[in-house]
Amino acid sequence: MLKTLDLRATDDPRDIIHRTVQALVEGQVVGIPTDTVYGLAADALSETAVEELVRLKGRQFDMPLAISVGSRESAEDFLCKSSPLVRRLSYRCWPGPLTLVASCESPISALTQLPEVVRRQITGKFGCVGFRGVDHRVLSHIHRFLSGPLVLTSANLSGQSPHTTAEGVAAQFADSLPLLLDDGPTRYGGASTVARVRGNRLEILREGAIERAAMNQFVKPVIVIVCTGNTCRSPMAETLLREQIRQKLGSEDTVRVLSAGVAAGSGSGASPQAVEVMGGRGLDLTGHSSRPLDDAVMNVADLILTMTRGHRDAILAAWPTMADRVHTLRRDGGDITDPVGMPVEVYQKCSDQIDQELAAWLEALGDDFFPVNVSVEE
Repeated sequence: MLKTLDLRATDDPRDIIHRTVQALVEGQVVGIPTDTVYGLAADALSETAVEELVRLKGRQFDMPLAISVGSRESAEDFLCKSSPLVRRLSYRCWPGPLTLVASCESPISALTQLPEVVRRQITGKFGCVGFRGVDHRVLSHIHRFLSGPLVLTSANLSGQSPHTTAEGVAAQFADSLPLLLDDGPTRYGGASTVARVRGNRLEILREGAIERAAMNQFVKPVIVIVCTGNTCRSPMAETLLREQIRQKLGSEDTVRVLSAGVAAGSGSGASPQAVEVMGGRGLDLTGHSSRPLDDAVMNVADLILTMTRGHRDAILAAWPTMADRVHTLRRDGGDITDPVGMPVEVYQKCSDQIDQELAAWLEALGDDFFPVNVSVEE
């Protein structure tokens, strides 16, 4: 007999969370709210639970199910050195309404630790697994108490519309589901977007809460160039890099290039010498407006290039987990000397050095760093 627990009726959901975790550990299938639609969840370490989920769903065995993970790090245990595009999307879209489908073929993938029946049920024909990083308090709490992921699918019979309220789930599964959590209507009121990454290409398998136009923005790499005041070196580097990208890829819109300063104020223009030097290259720096380096920039950056080792040290002191993304612009680890207050000839030499180092970085990044535009599977 179905037991419905109303999360809205309590200020402290711990008892409901513990009862839900206990049911999952015992091999039961549970109805839960997500940010998109209500779902059916089973412990991925339990063969019998996953088989029961498939039975309840009425789903064909060759249609892979997704898994819900508690964090990006948990997903990486399965993905094992995932591609830049996978990492980019996980940082920008999770937690949120994206099912991210990617390869888990590494022999050290956590996928190998799941029961064979479960592996077959969640793995698609390309050796891929669909991951959800759900933005809902219930899932985040449940994952803290489980040693493995959840197998997760929408709480509706195959071929029917998903439910965005607990009442719809209860009406359909009243005689077969033991436990259902009710948290009112779901936030997005519709299915997640399903996107598959293959190399540096993203394919939309199902359009959902995140629209295609937004996905096209999420796939763009972000390169941030950092100096001290964001008025001399980094503005020139930003402008030069945009031009190199335009020449390499045919459009500067493929990559977002930003610049910032570790000690910058907001709204200052580029130095007159920097504007003059860039103008001599046919590039316009007159509209530049300085900005300080902050969380808003760091949270979206795929690569941060600093003018000096001191800048890199300052960044890592503030954001110590970003070490794999913060590098000096000079690939030998040296410094680009600040030309502030110097004649325009010094700025010219500085810009030449920056241009040369940027070209080396673009060559080193390789094609995988630059995604192909989003396509929709026919």
